Amino acid sequence: MSEKNFPPHFDSVRFLADASQQPGIYQMFDAEGKILYVGKAKNLKSRLASYFRKTGLSAKTFALVNRIHRIEVTITSSEAEALILEQNLIKANRPPYNISLRDDKSYPYIFVSSGEPYPRISVHRGAKKKQGDYYGPFPNVGAVRESLHFLQKTFRVRQCEDSVFNNRSRPCLQYQIKRCTAPCVELVNKEDYANDLRHTRMFLTGNGQELMTELANQMDEAAQNLAFEKAAQFRDQITFLRSIQSQQVIEEGQGDIDIVALVTRPNAICVHILFVRQGRILGSRSFFPQMGIAESPADVLTQFIAQFYLASTGRDIPREIITNHELEEVDLLATALQQAIGRQVYFSHSVRSHRAQWLQMAVNAAEQNLIAHLNTKQNSLDRFIALQDALQLEEIPQRMECFDISHSSGELTVASCVVFDTNGPLKSDYRRFNIEGITPGDDYAAMQQALERRYTRLKKGEGKMPDILLIDGGKGQLSIAKAVLAELGIDDVLMIGVAKGSTRKAGFETLYNAQTDTEIVLNNDSPALHLIQHIRDEAHRFAITGHKQRRDKKRKTSTLEDIPGVGAVRRRELLRHFGGIQEIQKASINDLMRVSGINQYLAEEIYAFFHNE
Repeated sequence: MSEKNFPPHFDSVRFLADASQQPGIYQMFDAEGKILYVGKAKNLKSRLASYFRKTGLSAKTFALVNRIHRIEVTITSSEAEALILEQNLIKANRPPYNISLRDDKSYPYIFVSSGEPYPRISVHRGAKKKQGDYYGPFPNVGAVRESLHFLQKTFRVRQCEDSVFNNRSRPCLQYQIKRCTAPCVELVNKEDYANDLRHTRMFLTGNGQELMTELANQMDEAAQNLAFEKAAQFRDQITFLRSIQSQQVIEEGQGDIDIVALVTRPNAICVHILFVRQGRILGSRSFFPQMGIAESPADVLTQFIAQFYLASTGRDIPREIITNHELEEVDLLATALQQAIGRQVYFSHSVRSHRAQWLQMAVNAAEQNLIAHLNTKQNSLDRFIALQDALQLEEIPQRMECFDISHSSGELTVASCVVFDTNGPLKSDYRRFNIEGITPGDDYAAMQQALERRYTRLKKGEGKMPDILLIDGGKGQLSIAKAVLAELGIDDVLMIGVAKGSTRKAGFETLYNAQTDTEIVLNNDSPALHLIQHIRDEAHRFAITGHKQRRDKKRKTSTLEDIPGVGAVRRRELLRHFGGIQEIQKASINDLMRVSGINQYLAEEIYAFFHNE
């Protein structure tokens, strides 16, 4: 940034001459005495001096400095103590130039009572004063109720209030629909109920694999004793457990981890957290903090984590925190958290295996939720108006189409066509095209075939012509589109090519106008560019989904007998564990490795066979 002239109402030279070089926090105030910003520093004088240098300040930082009327500092004994004090002040004052996180809620737990003949399970929030065990925390009450519903259906442990339980003379509706064993009228003995409760605790503590093995053994034993009704109950419990496991990425062990992923867009942030307790994902939550003066993703994430864990009372802090960016001052964060809770907290960002899968899940969720957040925040019509201005059109475009191609090494190619109008995505008009008869991997030929099939139908009146046709690609793909539409005699559709920049990052795209043969580069905070990015990403998603569906349909005709290395014994173990060929086809490599006799190499072979890899 060019050289700045600071306002005369704050004498930074005199202030800095007497500033301390010890660690501490500083508070910046405006002329009306309102707090603008709270920060912490290892060396207060050095940190404060950085705000008043003549060059190199960002626009936001300069706007902050331009409003400073006075600065107050507080000396602390250590930088970790300064960090804790900083977060408390941010929570109390919510300065406009700090990252603003509003999250004062307490998190819910599953509570299992104790000291009773027939303990109950329930949702709990608040102080842990009751006698029993607490499992969690969960990100919201909905996640708790989902788990309670599963446990009620699977193990049928009572969830009714004690006042209801103690006054029943006959079973309630929950018994009739097989959601409870009616301990209130002693239709289940204490030993069987205790066994169901023990299984419930095993599930809640992440011992799902051990639980499934135990249930499978009990099922076999019941079947051998001709107790087929009891065996069927164990079978149903195994089926329910397998269905819930298929939705989780389970880690061997008892990991208590938070996975924190941050993604950014111009003037918007989303932080998504996965909560993992006892090796099981309990749920997740997205946050959209207001942007402060922090610039890099690592700096933003560092400030968010400090505020999320240090400025909230009663926060459950895990033993490990995994992030998608390498944090700044990670040692300081770890020290401050250790002082706050009295034990070590580990940070990591470069992870493998299950942790890498969790991290990718969190990143994907953050990206999707940020897109949805932006779409609700900014009216779609405003984006179309911005696009009209950017392309210098006489009228607002009413309908846009975008095409994309997806395949696996040239096989099973699928082209997508998505449609947007001024209200947003028009999903009823989306179309997919299975591409045949081309050289595998020839995206130009695939695009040509998709465009010919689409616009031949539109030419016949089978749909509406768009005002703008977006092609995800550079001049090569755009020339294909121009040739196809010229051949069909369509000359009233504006064609725009969307090429990624040299960094291939969002916000650096170049647009090619086929009508004027010119290049257009929009600012990365342009609503028009955000609209184009949204349509392009939606076309990409729709194409990939179609390709995966086509691939899945092909693999359903495969059988276990066709897999090398899977003999009769292993086939039996696979079917015993998963219950059927369809569940095996859905299983991940980690799921397959849990089967007796299946090592990692064979699990990868089975997975690759069904996934055409």
